[in-house]
Amino acid sequence: MMQTRREFVTALTAAGASGALGLAMHSEAVDAPPEVKKIRLVRIPGICIAPQYVAEDLLRTDGFTDVSYIETTAGMEASKAIAVGDADFTIIFSAPVLLSIEAGAPVLLLGGVHVGCFELVATERVRSLPDLRGKKVAVQTLQSSQHIFLSSMAAHVGLNPSKDINWVTYASPEAIQRLAEGSIDALLAFPPEAQELRARKIGHVVVNSGTDRPWSQYLCCMLAGNREFVRKNPIATKRVLRAILKATDVCALMPEQAARAVIEKGYATNYEYALQTMRDVTYGKWRQYDPEDTVRFYALRLHEAGMVKSSPQKLIAQGTDWRVLNELKKELKG
Repeated sequence: MMQTRREFVTALTAAGASGALGLAMHSEAVDAPPEVKKIRLVRIPGICIAPQYVAEDLLRTDGFTDVSYIETTAGMEASKAIAVGDADFTIIFSAPVLLSIEAGAPVLLLGGVHVGCFELVATERVRSLPDLRGKKVAVQTLQSSQHIFLSSMAAHVGLNPSKDINWVTYASPEAIQRLAEGSIDALLAFPPEAQELRARKIGHVVVNSGTDRPWSQYLCCMLAGNREFVRKNPIATKRVLRAILKATDVCALMPEQAARAVIEKGYATNYEYALQTMRDVTYGKWRQYDPEDTVRFYALRLHEAGMVKSSPQKLIAQGTDWRVLNELKKELKG
């Protein structure tokens, strides 16, 4: 039976207090109260950012009485929501944020969350990335996370993503149906799409960014915040990042409970797909991976794809702040 929210919160609290999750007791008891009581996060169709949803209850127990979610699409739209102040924070794929940062958007990357979750799924006409030349590839929208990520992957193997790939845009259900029919050649799936495709035996995986190099060697998603919010509210920022990182460990170490929470909160409808997502995505490695290496890697890949012109170091200086993350790495020792 599905665990109730109260039971889940109780489990989280008990796990945090006992160290069962491998989390040291943090110093929130001596923190000053957060400067604000309201936090706005982003809601997107995918559930790879499950820590953002699992963290809701942790945020409420950490001094935030009003936790809300602003619905948008992934990628540039989610980044825009942060930049214009419609939301305060979001877990987001690293690459789209770099486009926003180069354009001068007031967005800061604050810390890494998890390693790859995207999977390139294709018909038998595509056996490797170079086979995408001249093929019809579905993404949700141009400038979406799928489009930006696959463009960087294509450029890395010598393709010109703007000329060599025939991009088509479909909502997820239609894209999956068209792949099953063979009217498109490939799509870039993120959870729970990839889990559904495997369950229905549609297509085959060409690249899994969670297991295939070089993509698996870098963080996929990070926590991004509005620059002005971070500047004005350093205590609240620390509490938000801490809750997200603890929730990331919950997804890694308590996948069944995390999947139930995602279902109960209405962010997904299929428990088996949600559970498989928790098991497939590499959560709990945020201590080991260097987010600055990730920014440098994707900045170079996007430069190859013709999507950014700035140097990695300029983007790092302009759009990242790892100070709170470094503090929390000491507090939340695994």
